[in-house]
Amino acid sequence: MLLLDYQNVLIQSILTERFAPGASPTSIDQIVSDFDGVTFHISTPTAKTQILVSLSVKCYRDLLQYGAESVLQREYGNYITNPEAGYDFSILIDLDQLPDSAEEREELVRRISLLKRNAMAAPFEKAFDEFSSLSEEASHFTSESAPQGIQEGGQVMAIYYREEEAIYIKASHDRVTVIFSTIFRDETDRIFGKVFLQEFVDARRRAIQNAPQVLFRSDPPLELQGMQGVGKTGEKGEIGFITFVLFPRHLSPQRRAENISHIQTFRDYFHYHIKASKVAQIGSLFLSKLTRTGIHSFSHAKKDCRLSTSPQPCSAGKRGEREEDSKRENFPSSRMM
Repeated sequence: MLLLDYQNVLIQSILTERFAPGASPTSIDQIVSDFDGVTFHISTPTAKTQILVSLSVKCYRDLLQYGAESVLQREYGNYITNPEAGYDFSILIDLDQLPDSAEEREELVRRISLLKRNAMAAPFEKAFDEFSSLSEEASHFTSESAPQGIQEGGQVMAIYYREEEAIYIKASHDRVTVIFSTIFRDETDRIFGKVFLQEFVDARRRAIQNAPQVLFRSDPPLELQGMQGVGKTGEKGEIGFITFVLFPRHLSPQRRAENISHIQTFRDYFHYHIKASKVAQIGSLFLSKLTRTGIHSFSHAKKDCRLSTSPQPCSAGKRGEREEDSKRENFPSSRMM
C-alpha cells in the first residue's frame, strides 16, 4: 500500500529551489491543487524577492471555530500577511531575510509545505486538549460517580471539508473518536472499501494491537445520532461512516503530531486505493480475456490443421516445401560443374 505525503510536494520543490544559496530571484505565478479541493497560489505580486503563498480550503470557517487561527499563528508568526483576494490565508516570504543556516531554511520550507496540514490540524489539537482535560477530571472519580459532563465528553466538532463529506471529532475522558463520512459512488466502490477496511481490522487482530480501532457502518454512528445534515444517502451516492477510536496511547504528546498527520490523509488514502484496486481489476480482466482469446485462436488453428482431408501438410507447410524445392532446382549441383 502507498502512503501519501503530508506536505505539498510541488510547493516544497519550488521553495527549495528558490531558497537555495545563490539562486537568482525569478517571477512566480503558479496555482497548485491539492487533495480535498484545496488550492494554493504561489506568486511574486510586488517583487521577485517576495514570495506570496496563499491557501484556499472549503472548510476554513469551520477550522476557525476550532482554533485554526492560533495554530497558524504559532506555525508562521511574522510571515502571516493579509489574505490574497479569493483565498483564505496567506504568508509572505522575503528572500532577502531568509534564515542563515541551511537547516533553518529547510525547516521553513517544510513548514510552508505543510500549510494545509497545519490548518486542518486545529480541530484535532483541540480534541486532544479536551481529552487531556477530561481525563484529568475523571481521575478524581470512579466510573460510577463521575459527573455527567465527564461521562458524555465534549461536543462533536464537524468539519465539512468536501462536498457531502465531513470529518467529525469527539473527545471523551478515555478516547478521541474520529468519524469520516464518505461517498461511495457505486456498489463496487463500497465492496472494495469494505475489503480494504477489513484489512485494518485483521491487521490489528493479528499483529498490530496498538493500532486504533476501526469500524465501518452504513448508518450514522451513535455519536452522530440526531445531528442535522447527517444521513445515509447523498446526491452523488451512498454514504458510509468510518470510525477511528484513538486511545490514550495514541494521544501522548510525543505521538500527537504524527497521528494527526496520519489520520488527516486517511480519506484520500482510502479512495486512492479503491481506485487503484479497480484499475488493477480491469487490467487483470483485460489480460485474462486477451490470454483466453489467444489460446482459443491457437487451438482453432491446430484443429483446422488436423482436420484437413488432404494427405499433404497444411498450406503453410506446402508453401514452405515448394520454396525449398525451387531453391534446390536453381542451385547448381557439384556434378554439373
